[in-house]
Amino acid sequence: MNDERPQIVVTVAAPVETVWQALREKEKIRHWHGWEYEGPQGGLEEEIDLIYYSHAVEEGTTLTLGSGDEFVVEPVEGGSRITLTRAPHGANPEWEAYYDDVTEGWTTFLNQLRFAVEHHPGDDRHTLFYSGTGPLSPMAELGISPGPAGSSYELELVGEQVKGEVWYTSEHQVGLTVDAWGNGLLVLSHIPPGEQKPDGATMAVLSLYGDTDRDALDARWHTWWDPRYPEKLDLGT
Repeated sequence: MNDERPQIVVTVAAPVETVWQALREKEKIRHWHGWEYEGPQGGLEEEIDLIYYSHAVEEGTTLTLGSGDEFVVEPVEGGSRITLTRAPHGANPEWEAYYDDVTEGWTTFLNQLRFAVEHHPGDDRHTLFYSGTGPLSPMAELGISPGPAGSSYELELVGEQVKGEVWYTSEHQVGLTVDAWGNGLLVLSHIPPGEQKPDGATMAVLSLYGDTDRDALDARWHTWWDPRYPEKLDLGT
């Protein structure tokens, strides 16, 4: 078993109590975790129950999931720091093939948590999700060349003129706030084909608020996405 345990660290401009509630109250978790979906094993509601309640153990402001992933929330200057330490490699052989995918997923979700707490506390969120394989980077295809976090941008995005700021960047991801989506959030992730992932992996999560026309947006994104990523990503579900 590999003892190396990746960590994901996000600082949220909110008190520890507020951030802890976002991790422990079901109504708040659905405002940032994952995306809306229904499948043969259930949907987002069932996923939240399985991950955060069925086998989770909390002690103070430390939450250990049944998978072995551990969240620690602690106060820092300017707010609270969430440190997520992944379970050891090999802890769950059934999911070992998806270990890196889960790490990428947590990077997305914790940045969505920060966004929900800082910009939309208590607001309902609607989501759109797209996935695929192949060599094409959606950042390059969309002409997105993000500056540092906090910098502003403006571009034409799948048929609409949008602006906002860079929310975060990581090795494989970029998050952009999108004013046109009720101050929403776009997360793009791309891992090019390689030894570990021969087909590559590409995803987009759109978080929408207010009266954004979800159906029209979904139609435009499918028209753009489907020819570039015809094979959906295997998420292990």
